[in-house]
Amino acid sequence: MKLSKKGEYALRALIDLGIAAEVGRALVQVTELSDKELIPAKFLEQIMQELKAAGFVVAQRGKFGGYRLSRPASEITIGAVVRFIDGPLAPIGCVSHTAYEKCSCPDEEHCGLRMLMLDVRNAIAGILDRYSLADVVEVTLRKLRRDSLPLPFAAPRGATRGQPVKSTLRARRITSRASAANARRLAPVEGLLSELLPDYTI
Repeated sequence: MKLSKKGEYALRALIDLGIAAEVGRALVQVTELSDKELIPAKFLEQIMQELKAAGFVVAQRGKFGGYRLSRPASEITIGAVVRFIDGPLAPIGCVSHTAYEKCSCPDEEHCGLRMLMLDVRNAIAGILDRYSLADVVEVTLRKLRRDSLPLPFAAPRGATRGQPVKSTLRARRITSRASAANARRLAPVEGLLSELLPDYTI
């Protein structure tokens, strides 16, 4: 599989919404997302509308409206988003679990190429379906804190306009409760992100 630009932008936007939820931001506007990720706003708006139609996000209209995740980030797998945007994970149709297509091979059951591509498909799906959006958000927040960088979408002290002042408290409590075992479990996500999202710095 090859992640398209559309798929990359969708994942980056969802990760940002996950971060926003962790630091206490209820809604994030498309312009904020596009400015942070350097994504054309009109293209991103189209993507967000598709994600909304698929049930990944919900939108709220109004002056202070925007988008948020439709459910907890732990319930959204990376694989589900990639399949929605870019289609099946399988490199060839005859090994796809969600969109099987018979190939031109005269003996599919004993085809060595199919066996190899099935292993490739299973390896990709095993990674993308194992990790949730929450896993990627946690790794991102951990690295931002490690490098003493400001957390995206966190409300500044004394903020108004409906942005909570104590926005970072929940995320800090979550991080403080994270165990060493959990950090080791999430370590492969860092390598996965560098491959899937080459422009996404964590």
